[in-house]
Amino acid sequence: MDLCRRDLMGLALATPALIAAREAFAGEAFAGEVRGSIHDFDFFIGSWTVRHRRLRKRLAGNTEWEEFDGTTVCQALLGGVVNLNESKAMRATGPTTGMGLRAYDAKTDTWADWYLSAANPHEIGPPGIGRFANGVGTFLSDETFEGRPIKVRGQFRSLSPGEAQWDQAFSPDGGVSWETNWIMRYSKVSA
Repeated sequence: MDLCRRDLMGLALATPALIAAREAFAGEAFAGEVRGSIHDFDFFIGSWTVRHRRLRKRLAGNTEWEEFDGTTVCQALLGGVVNLNESKAMRATGPTTGMGLRAYDAKTDTWADWYLSAANPHEIGPPGIGRFANGVGTFLSDETFEGRPIKVRGQFRSLSPGEAQWDQAFSPDGGVSWETNWIMRYSKVSA
């Protein structure tokens, strides 16, 4: 691992928000659930084309969606404990790039999921902390949107050997209701 990646992981893994979120999620009971593993994201390794569907205004009762295309390439690192994907998208406002980073902690049986945007390369937000159950990885974080606290939920799932999906939802009421505001549908190009 190069110095830059090691520094990024060290910085992100040591945040107090991550430690608190990890402890909170680890304390929840999931009856009858199979334990996760470093192989949970194996389906996501490879090159993909992506069809994005993003709500234009979030938590505003808006129903207008922006649609655009992109690509992503995901690789496993550290024997599968980490996976990293670089994404490119072509929005009407211009191209965007970013990086998704996920790391598995076998002690708590949870994954941490971060996103780093090339537009703000010195800012990495709190990770979503979660695990897979019944083929769906659900990751939760507490964040702020337009000055108010919200919960953020990201979900990953394999739809078939050649298709996957990620979606994001916000909750302004502590998780009572959710507004899905971004859906990414992946089509595999190569392993």
